[in-house]
Amino acid sequence: MTARAFDHDVVIVGSGFGGSVAALRLASKGYRVHVFEAGRRFADADFAKTSWDVRRYLWAPAIGCFGVQRIHRLPHVMILAGAGVGGGSLNYANTLYEPGPAFFADRQWQGIADWQAELAPHYATAKRMLGVVPEYPHSGPVEQIMADAAADLGVGETFRRAPVGVYFGRPGETVADPFFGGEGPERTGCTLCGNCMVGCRVGAKNTLAKNYLALAERLGTTIEPLRTVVEVRERPGGGFIVTTVRSGAWFGRDRRSVTAEQVVFGAGTWGTQQLLHRMKDSGALPGLSDALGHLTRTNSEALDGAVAVSVPEGLGLASGVAITTSFHVDERTHVENVRYGPGSNLMGALATGLVPGGRPLLGRLGALIGGALRHPITTLRVSSLRRWSERGIIALVMQTADNSLTLSLRRRFGRPVLTSAQGEGEPNPSHLPGAHLAAQAIAARMQAAGGVPASARGSWPEVFGIPLTAHFLGGAVVSGDPEHGVVDAYHRVWGHPGLHIVDGAAMPANPGVNPSLTITAMAERALSYWPRRSAADERPTQEELLGRG
Repeated sequence: MTARAFDHDVVIVGSGFGGSVAALRLASKGYRVHVFEAGRRFADADFAKTSWDVRRYLWAPAIGCFGVQRIHRLPHVMILAGAGVGGGSLNYANTLYEPGPAFFADRQWQGIADWQAELAPHYATAKRMLGVVPEYPHSGPVEQIMADAAADLGVGETFRRAPVGVYFGRPGETVADPFFGGEGPERTGCTLCGNCMVGCRVGAKNTLAKNYLALAERLGTTIEPLRTVVEVRERPGGGFIVTTVRSGAWFGRDRRSVTAEQVVFGAGTWGTQQLLHRMKDSGALPGLSDALGHLTRTNSEALDGAVAVSVPEGLGLASGVAITTSFHVDERTHVENVRYGPGSNLMGALATGLVPGGRPLLGRLGALIGGALRHPITTLRVSSLRRWSERGIIALVMQTADNSLTLSLRRRFGRPVLTSAQGEGEPNPSHLPGAHLAAQAIAARMQAAGGVPASARGSWPEVFGIPLTAHFLGGAVVSGDPEHGVVDAYHRVWGHPGLHIVDGAAMPANPGVNPSLTITAMAERALSYWPRRSAADERPTQEELLGRG
């Protein structure tokens, strides 16, 4: 069957870090590419001014909220993710670290390739495409507080400035594309407003809409926003049928189907896993590996921090890009400061007192209530959302620990929904002692610098034994065979080689740093092996990889 017998050569599900790489690289190789994105398309001025503009900030389409911030919940973790044309790049913190050696040597994919060496040129490409500035170039009170906290913990030598994907230029000055020889959109210099994670209204943040997707559309890639893929099914005679509905529609969901010779999943770990689990359950993709859902990772993550009772005079905690520095509490525990800009206080509703982990729920609640009774005025003042972003520093803590969850489907009111159980390796943690140490050290340094009381803070989900993660990964991981993962070394789905997974779902281990750069590099590598349209495919077949060819 010829490619012209299909509506598209390739359909891409989602437009995040993996899907956007696929859109550009496949278009440049001559494929007719169409992208379905569940979220909306944003111009810079369309983003919310602050997080209180919930209709533009939160993603809850059933109630008319078409923003950039998704929130999902499983029994063992609460997940923060992105939505819109550009996926998680619209609300991520522009932070683009490479992981350490432990990630590349993880047992899940060790032996398939020398991953650190093989991915090295693709990291270089990803950094160029995402416009990585190797070190955040500004200094302020938060950066000093973080450096001092690291020193207080005896790990001052691990302190560093974060690599960030931001066009700094001259603040507020718009120039012709400075990255791609004029082929990309105009850019405006960063004003250090702090609202990277609400959506950059300035035009300084290097979102995927400013690089990969902009260039892909110039080459003919078509992007259809507000379309949610609900089914991918094998087509009799070859190829696939991809069915979508209008995002958020209650009635008259405008169900449509197109055909494609190949399909690339780039819907993020939650979106890709949810779709694949349902297709396996329904029989639409009968060859999917039973390893689907295994080795789902949370980056062994916690979101804690410190908040002062009032805005510390002269500290300017909300001025800068979202993440600017980091240090290591120990060899596997990485801490970054995170900020929202002035007025973006909504996420402060997730914060509460820091309670000791390792206790039963009643013990944790008792500690929380006891602390409030001992210091009622301070508790009320630090718990207030008024000017929360100007009074606090969030501590994003990540680990390279080998822990995981296993995701599966269960029925709720007759509908299939994802659920979780503890998986392979260590139990997925409900709290991180290193995160508590970091939060306490940051609070002490904040109080010393600002001259007002400051308290270490945790999160409400953590009180109930449910950690928060902004980096949900895995569950459809790279593997040497279908018994141990869902995709082969070329990111083709075992048993369905016309399907490909290039988002965080394919990542086999906790990177212990922000994963966006690694997802991009892994996708660049996978797409580099694709043949040009109508050329011979030099990749080994899956039968050959398994020694059966």
